[in-house]
Amino acid sequence: MSRIKDIKFILREYKFKKPFCIAHSSALETENIEIQLITENGIVGYGESAPSFRINGETPEMVMSLESKVREMILDKDVRHYREIFNITDTLISSPSLRAGVQFSVIDAFCKECGIEVWEFFGGAKNEIETDRTVSVRPMKERIEEAIEIYKEGFRVIKIKVGENLNEDVEAICEIYRLTRGCRYIVDANENYNPKEAVHLAKRLYSGGIDISVFEQPVNRYNIEGLRYVRFNSPFPVCADESVRSRYDALRLIKEEAIDMINIKLMKSGISDAISIAELAKSVNIRLMIGCVSESSIGINQSVQFACGMGCFDFCDLDSHLMLDESEYRGEFKQIGSKMKVG
Repeated sequence: MSRIKDIKFILREYKFKKPFCIAHSSALETENIEIQLITENGIVGYGESAPSFRINGETPEMVMSLESKVREMILDKDVRHYREIFNITDTLISSPSLRAGVQFSVIDAFCKECGIEVWEFFGGAKNEIETDRTVSVRPMKERIEEAIEIYKEGFRVIKIKVGENLNEDVEAICEIYRLTRGCRYIVDANENYNPKEAVHLAKRLYSGGIDISVFEQPVNRYNIEGLRYVRFNSPFPVCADESVRSRYDALRLIKEEAIDMINIKLMKSGISDAISIAELAKSVNIRLMIGCVSESSIGINQSVQFACGMGCFDFCDLDSHLMLDESEYRGEFKQIGSKMKVG
């Protein structure tokens, strides 16, 4: 039998190898919740919740406080009936990272019961993806040095965080472009420009011969009109991140013609909504990226398995585990430079 006999939440603390900085925010450490789901025949399914107060209003304390409630909700449920469990856990509307971790632990246990890999469960579309690496918001010299280091490590997709100083951002992007020729670039403002600033930056880069593959979340998540304005006035594809946490958010932005791409993060949406968003986007030719928050290797594993199985992502931003000082690598994938391989 495959019934759930227990579920455990374990608080894990990780330090960043160096401060991780976006516009007006920085982090030295993170607290994630490892989820262990145990079936009656001893199978253990693993998941991870990486709460983000900035994105979802979640804190580690909030997630940990829900352990007994989640146990009550799914105890004695059969992991073979995972959709039933998804429907139950989808009621945790204020805790998307918890939904993601619990739902993945159910799938992990189910796949172990059946003798298949998780990426095969999600469709088995491909067994390899390529991740980017991220350049934080730092003083100019440090940003350039970080980009060069990423380039020397063999990464050919570079995400550049921006949003504190437009002129410095333009200068940094131009210099990074000059020193890392042949890469593709994602520029991520994390909501920190207004629409006119975002268009100004995009046009300055374009006029300077800089090619940006993705212009991510240039304006505030709730400013749908502003996002649409940027999309129709920017030479670069506009991607929603913070603006899309649920399938309903995705549907609205698509109907408003406000975006070219969506960045799906399991920590924003859970597994069930991530599947829905991916299928919705594919049906209307909206391109997809998959991203992360501050997951460790066990949490990034969730997104790697999902991305390989679904096979629908043009860009993968799955590098948070590379920023953390982990004592033990626990992903069910092989990291070979920028490539992440399963199977």
